[in-house]
Amino acid sequence: MKSQKRIAIIAVVLAVCLLGYLTVQNTAHDNPEHDHTQHAAAPYAPDAHDENEDQRQAIELTPEQIRQIGLKTAVASPGAVDIYINLTGEIRVNQDRMAHIVPRVEGVVTKVNKKLGDTVKAGEVIAVIESRELADAKAGYLETVERQEMTKLSFDREEKLWKEKISSEQDYLEKKQALTEADIDKRTAEQKLHAIGFDESYLEKLPSEPEQLLTIFEIKAPFKGTIIEKHIVFGEMVGTEASVCIVADLSSVWVDLQVYPKDLKYIRTGQQVVISADSEIPDAPGTINYVSPIVEADSRTAMARMVLPNESGVLRPGLFINARVAVSKTQAKVVVPKDAIQSLEGRKCVFIKDDHGFESAFIEIGLDNTTHVEILSGLTAGQEYVTEGAFALKSKIVTSTLDSHAGHGH
Repeated sequence: MKSQKRIAIIAVVLAVCLLGYLTVQNTAHDNPEHDHTQHAAAPYAPDAHDENEDQRQAIELTPEQIRQIGLKTAVASPGAVDIYINLTGEIRVNQDRMAHIVPRVEGVVTKVNKKLGDTVKAGEVIAVIESRELADAKAGYLETVERQEMTKLSFDREEKLWKEKISSEQDYLEKKQALTEADIDKRTAEQKLHAIGFDESYLEKLPSEPEQLLTIFEIKAPFKGTIIEKHIVFGEMVGTEASVCIVADLSSVWVDLQVYPKDLKYIRTGQQVVISADSEIPDAPGTINYVSPIVEADSRTAMARMVLPNESGVLRPGLFINARVAVSKTQAKVVVPKDAIQSLEGRKCVFIKDDHGFESAFIEIGLDNTTHVEILSGLTAGQEYVTEGAFALKSKIVTSTLDSHAGHGH
């Protein structure tokens, strides 16, 4: 009997425990606040953000602060963005403004007035040579001048006698033939001196020139420029077969660009180009004015040339350069200057101006060139934004006592 009672008690206890367990489960099921699955972490969504996250803290500036910072604004608008291809090239001497100076006569150098790198003016004497050949040419000319004058006097006298029926026609014709020959000899000697470089005004003064100057030949600069090569020294014998110096006008230079066959279809005369060399030389714009019809066998490139002004002299022949050639244009909904774009927290932004002041707007950029950028999102046409002084404004915002992460500061 005792065993049966013990078994009955155990059964009752188990039933009570089971009833309590079931009650707890039902309560948990009806009350979701006690559902442990609700405490699991929400899935990570890296792209999700507060709707105000991209709207930066607005900062208000007084007109004086705006003036001090140098802020300038404009209204965002559509525009065209030039599409570029990149080329390499070299600055060269403008050979249309370069002269290889070769002496017109042989002689011995008696004076050298200029050295390598010197600038010269048009007509300035670079060197002086003493030439026996020149003395012979001048003496020959003076001789023909004197003979022509004497022959002319003799002919005039004979012509007068012939007209007066005093001399025969044969004598008259002989004097006329002699005068013709003297004229020819004079013109021949005259042309020889012209070829050496003497003009009519010099020939008129030549009969009165001192004898010691008959051998002197001056080598003169043909135009204003710089001596970029020099091969003449005092006392040497120079001839007419090689240049003694090279004078170049470096106020303009050639820029020869290398164009690979794949890019030739994009390159044509009249295209705008911006070249850059190094950080110390400012970018220089120009226009292609010649494209070679030949692809060089060695480099497998064609040449496109532009002529650039170089009054400052910073574009030195021999420098290698990079060039960006505008080959086409594309229309964009919003285009802004590159200087208007800043980087904030690793993201691109512009600063817009509204009723609350200045604030940053994160943007997505598209095509760009050396000066302008296409805006794909973040700035719409019609919004006023900062075009100049954006970096100073960024510094002002970053160092502001306002919390830049605080959302709207309205």
